[in-house]
Amino acid sequence: MRKYLSVLLILSVIISCNNKSGDKQFKVSGTLTNNPGKMIYLEEVPMATMQRIRVDSMKLDKEGEYSLKGDIKEASAYTIRLDENEYPMAAFINDVSSITLNVTFNKENIQYPESYEVKGSKASQQLKDFMTGFNGGMQKIFVNDKKADSLQKAGASDSILMAIQNENARIAAETKALLITSVEQSTNPALTMFELGNYQVMANNPGFKLQPVSNEEILGIINSAAKKFPDHTGVAAIRNSLEGQMNKLQGWVGKQAPEIALPDVNGNEVKLSSYRGRYLLVDFWASWCRPCRMENPNIVAAYKKFKNKNFDILGVSLDNPGEKNKWLKAIKDDNLSWTQVSDLKGWDSAVVPVYNFGEEGIPYNILIDPQGKIIAERLRGPALDDKLAEVLK
Repeated sequence: MRKYLSVLLILSVIISCNNKSGDKQFKVSGTLTNNPGKMIYLEEVPMATMQRIRVDSMKLDKEGEYSLKGDIKEASAYTIRLDENEYPMAAFINDVSSITLNVTFNKENIQYPESYEVKGSKASQQLKDFMTGFNGGMQKIFVNDKKADSLQKAGASDSILMAIQNENARIAAETKALLITSVEQSTNPALTMFELGNYQVMANNPGFKLQPVSNEEILGIINSAAKKFPDHTGVAAIRNSLEGQMNKLQGWVGKQAPEIALPDVNGNEVKLSSYRGRYLLVDFWASWCRPCRMENPNIVAAYKKFKNKNFDILGVSLDNPGEKNKWLKAIKDDNLSWTQVSDLKGWDSAVVPVYNFGEEGIPYNILIDPQGKIIAERLRGPALDDKLAEVLK
């Protein structure tokens, strides 16, 4: 948890760069049933800033009918928003000149629409179908998490809690598969990027327990979109930017792991090279790093599952000077039963410039094969379990 590169940031919103306003316009119109608002806004979602741009607006009457217009550009995504609500009512793609979007509200909750229907836009209907499935998967995981919290407080056994965790992993895998299928079937570049961006932003938060799309998968999706939509300047710009950042992010895979020699909790020096002959996950973390602490249960589960298959873990902490007790307490509280080392120098630790992850931040990890070669990095959540299952057959 420090500073993260923007590889996935560029994907978190859809493309609308290098476009010139044209003379033609598209129209989105419809009716708000149980209309709770006074103003409705049309917003474009640009790639470069993630800041919504208001394109058009109008006052609403009691009937809730509206009609908004925007300039036709390259394929882009738009949202419609009611008043100053935090979340938009719906999103759509400007693939046709006229789109109908009808929204129904529940009178008891004016922030979120109860339902909406879209007519006239194939890409917008595909987007709605994807978001319905995506939100459904997240809701199931949320309900399971609440259930697990209650059971844990009631003293439920590890086997019961593990069953819920496995169920969440299954739902997460299905949700990711939904994304992959949807972008493969997409016939619109804005639809592809909007779905990928929305998914990845949520999946990068460990609290949602989704499976992030790997950097390699992202690059594959972008390259495929660039071939499928060669005239879309936004896709081309994202591909060029992503490839440059991917080259930087993929720097360690295939290379020998540099030596680490740091004191363990008892002050004894431990060297990374002493693990030669085993698969080793080197986990860079800190007691003060909330995302690291949230990721620790996944690492604990992986260790229990694979520790008898020529696999070990070396924890490398970036805890700060004078905070050894916090480091030791976190090790105990999070049940980290493998070897832990640290020079207790925080971001001034000797390992940071050696492995060059200061910009990306923590949690950060690398997986090393028995010959000392790095075969993967940044394995989080189910991605860690999947990779270990692949190599530890």
